[in-house]
Amino acid sequence: MLPMIFDYETMRLIWWLLIGVLLIGFALTDGFDLGVGTVLPFIARTDEERRLVINSIGATWEGNQVWFILGGGAIFAAWPYVYAISFSGFYLAMFLVLAALILRPVAFKYRSKRPDPKWRSRWDWALFVGGFVPALVFGVALGNVLTGVPFALDSDLRSTWSGSLLDLFSPFALIAGLLSVSMLVLHGAGWLSLKIEHGPVLDRAKRWGTGAAIASILLFALAGAFVAWGDFGFRLTGTVVTDGPSNPLLTRAEAASGAWLDNYSMHPWMLIAPLLGFLGPLIALFGIRRRADVPVFVGSSLAVIGTISTVGLSMFPFILPSSMMPAASLTVWNASSSHLTLWIMLIVVAIFLPLVLLYTAWVFRVLFGRVTTAEVRSSSDFY
Repeated sequence: MLPMIFDYETMRLIWWLLIGVLLIGFALTDGFDLGVGTVLPFIARTDEERRLVINSIGATWEGNQVWFILGGGAIFAAWPYVYAISFSGFYLAMFLVLAALILRPVAFKYRSKRPDPKWRSRWDWALFVGGFVPALVFGVALGNVLTGVPFALDSDLRSTWSGSLLDLFSPFALIAGLLSVSMLVLHGAGWLSLKIEHGPVLDRAKRWGTGAAIASILLFALAGAFVAWGDFGFRLTGTVVTDGPSNPLLTRAEAASGAWLDNYSMHPWMLIAPLLGFLGPLIALFGIRRRADVPVFVGSSLAVIGTISTVGLSMFPFILPSSMMPAASLTVWNASSSHLTLWIMLIVVAIFLPLVLLYTAWVFRVLFGRVTTAEVRSSSDFY
């Protein structure tokens, strides 16, 4: 066994960053797949146009959704308390996401099995569900995490969850969900700007991208206003032990309105994240107006990075705050696996994550180029 060169505090920080990287990686890759699926029925009017849009993601969507599995696995191994409480509490929401994600590959595979227009239209709407529902639910889940989730822990660390599926859809959570949808629709439009031929379909996609960019800016600002002046937020109290045992009941925390802004006053460099959340859609709008395709995708990617980073940096060191029992909130310092477990996993990640990134980069390089109507008509390998 290699000697552990990082102390427990540093190891916890590294894994907090790695979880953020995995979530952003999922949103950057599978995010544009979800966005493309969401706008598919609205930007493509004929079967040929819809095949053009579908095949823009047809070669990469399966690999992209692996980031979702990696994120879930990493949370399970590095933050077992977070995994156990969030996946059980958000069970019905996760079921909706998984059902939609299961529907998506079925739609990809079965759509072209019959030439009947009604048959294909049904599967096109299934692709819409497979894109829209996960985008909405992921945003709603993050909105609930920011407001605090209704769980409590007893002396044996057994969790009790209070609430129902409908309780998850509070006004702020819905704003977060709509922000997620608009952000990924913009990202999907950015991807289509790079991947399909210039023509009416791309023009419609860019019009949807324009609306999504404007909606992203407005919803991000509205969400920020809720965070600043809404009746939620959490902060740690008393002495914070960063290298102690993983026991949430040893932590002291309280609910405090506006507390999610504390980190920005203590660490002004963190303002880069929300600035990117606003700047990204503006860059995408600039690209759409100037008919420059690369800035659209760059801007949508920056919007994704900035928005997700804003949530993580605002909440640090909280990961899953409790609205029922703030003292039981899960943080970077009290909810991780053991020092040895984190170290062994870090060795594995250091070996395999670069390989995954290199392979992903190679795949995108090989598949680089625009899908054309002529290819859709002539290639038997296309959906």
